[in-house]
Order: sequence, then C-alpha cells, then structure tokens
Amino acid sequence: MNIFESIVLGLTQGITEFIPVSSSGHLEIVQRFLGEGRAEDFHLFLELINFGTLIALLFYYRKRIAKIIGDIFVRHDWHMAINLLLTSIPAGAIGLLLSNFIESNDFFASMYTIGIAMGIVGILMIIVDKLPHLSTVKSEEKLPHARALGIGLAQTFALIPGVSRSGSTIIAGRLMGMDSKASANYSFMASIPIMIGVCLKSLISSTSRAYIAENFWMLLLSNFIAFVSGMIALTFVIKFLEKKGALSAFGYYRVVLALTLLIFLLLK
Repeated sequence: MNIFESIVLGLTQGITEFIPVSSSGHLEIVQRFLGEGRAEDFHLFLELINFGTLIALLFYYRKRIAKIIGDIFVRHDWHMAINLLLTSIPAGAIGLLLSNFIESNDFFASMYTIGIAMGIVGILMIIVDKLPHLSTVKSEEKLPHARALGIGLAQTFALIPGVSRSGSTIIAGRLMGMDSKASANYSFMASIPIMIGVCLKSLISSTSRAYIAENFWMLLLSNFIAFVSGMIALTFVIKFLEKKGALSAFGYYRVVLALTLLIFLLLK
C-alpha cells in the first residue's frame, strides 16, 4: 500500500462511514479503481482502518458515553445501554456467524449488488423523508426497547454492501418515531459496539497482526486521515440532518451514483 492509496482509502472510510451513502459500497468502488487484482491486500487494509473511525466516534460521543456509564453505575438506569445492545446484537451476531460466507460469496463483492442496494436504499430515503413526520419519540434516550430491537433488525441489511449501516438505521429510526437528527445520533451510538467488535476481531487474527507489522506507517497514516475526516463528516451530517429534506438529498445522491455505476457496468 502506498501513500496515495492510504490517503484515498482513509478519506473514503472517514467520510462515508458516517454520511449515509454506504462506506462499504464506496470503498469497494474505490479499491476497484486503485487495483482490481489486489483484493486480499485491500480487504485487510480496509478492516484495519476501522480504528480511525472508531476513535472518531468515541471522541465525538465521549460525553454521551460518560453519561451512559453514569446512568448504569450511579443512577442504576440501564435503559439506553439495553437499547444500544438490542440494536447492536442482531447485525453483530449475524455478521460474526456468517463472516466466512460473506467474505467468500461473490454476491457480497458484486458491483451489481452495490449499485442495486445503493439505489433501493436511496429511494427509501426519499420516500421516508416525504412521509408525515410523527416525532413520537422526542429523544433517542426515550426509545422503547421493542423499537430499538426493530432498528437492530433493520441494521442487519447493512451486511449487504451498498445498503449502509447508518442509512438503514436512520430510515428505521425515522419509522420508529424519531426525527432524522435523533435517528443519526442513535445510529452512530449503536454502531460503537459493532465497530469495537470488528476492531478486536482484526487484532485477534495472526494474519492481520503480520499485515500491521508490514504496513504499520501506511495504516497509521490512513487511520489518522479516517479519524480527521470522520470527525468532520460526523459534525456535518448531524448538523445537516436538522434541515428539511436532508435525508432526501442523500437519497438522490445514492440514486444518481447507483444509476451511473449500473450504466457503466452494463456498457463495460
């Protein structure tokens, strides 16, 4: 991995991890342009630059994390912690159980899959944004447990590249009664346990540890860029989702990109 590739992949990871346009889809597209014959090299590298975006999440939500810890140990209030677990467990468990199948099945690496999934979720975003806005849940901290589990089940679709973890949970959050900003905040908080699991899993592997030793400086550079760009993306998306029609804007972007990608594949 060279400096240019490390910068491009770090930027792509940092920006698209939090903007609901599918980080896995964008990273797959970018890596095809950088070098289609280096799938294993890119796969390991992309796993190991999750650390940068995880640190960005932990830093951005440090006060909320501290409050949840205080709720548990001081106020004995487990409501938010249970909700985050209910949202995280379905996708985390299915992803762990089916990791080998997902990595080896061509469906999950197909550019057609990415294009179709990106377009479908984009259309759903546009539709959901135009539905009557019934904010029955005034704060993500008041979300009932059953609805938290519903968001978690929706998040399992993000195992398909092109869907987007944040996109699926923001759509589900809106349908569960939250506004777009509250849905995004909850989505990002709920992604922390999953990202911690992904990062720990990558450190357990002897193959990953050997790859880290060989590519330490490029990984450090890419993770730093992912952290900085991730912080900028987080700040932007939370503020942007306060605006009317913000979710539709992301939806239209996804639809245009999906059509462009599919037309390119068909004409190739």
